[in-house]
Amino acid sequence: MPQSSVRRAGTVLLCLGFLLALAVHLRGLTVLVAAVPGQSPSRAVLASSSVKVDPGRFRLPLDGPPAPVRRFDPPPRPWLAGHRGVDLAAPAGAVVRSAGPGTVLFAGLVAGRPVVTVGHAGGLRTTHEPVRPAVRAGQPVTAGAPLGELLPGHPGCPARACLHWGLRRGTEYLDPLALLGLGPVRLFPIGGAGSAGTGPADRRSRSPTPIVAVSAGLTATTTRWRPRGPPVR
Repeated sequence: MPQSSVRRAGTVLLCLGFLLALAVHLRGLTVLVAAVPGQSPSRAVLASSSVKVDPGRFRLPLDGPPAPVRRFDPPPRPWLAGHRGVDLAAPAGAVVRSAGPGTVLFAGLVAGRPVVTVGHAGGLRTTHEPVRPAVRAGQPVTAGAPLGELLPGHPGCPARACLHWGLRRGTEYLDPLALLGLGPVRLFPIGGAGSAGTGPADRRSRSPTPIVAVSAGLTATTTRWRPRGPPVR
């Protein structure tokens, strides 16, 4: 074969090799970019959402200052364990009140636990457990209206009794403290006086979902499913 033909063939092969390498490289970039939003469940940070509330329409479901002992900590996937609400310490027998005006949607047992659910404007629903109901489904309520009596026995409660207070919009779980326009909330120490510890675990426990004030209302930034290491119940 003439030397010129060999050179031409070599040039063609070199060009083809370069184009093939470039195509593989570009495909790798495409796969990398496409994989970022859909990472494995342990690393994925899914889309966040916000709920606008009027801070004057809602209140705590218990009388007295807030005493949160467990924060809102949703799981990275709907079917995994997590904490889809906040636990508020209170004496057993305390009156549980509606956080805002609405209508009682449910008052009864769910998996053996007494629950009261109230529907509010904007598709919001607050849930309260364990509560011995003093209301019935379909009953209208105002902010502060008694819903029932707090019972002891909530799983994982470090106090004598805890109210598990939840907030949903459709199938999405939100931080119920957003209804109050609260900023970062310090967890209430149970069984000890003074300030809580200063170790890493304690510092992590003081960082609930941030709340951001926007114009006349409040926008509470939440994450639909945000991982925080091993899922908790």
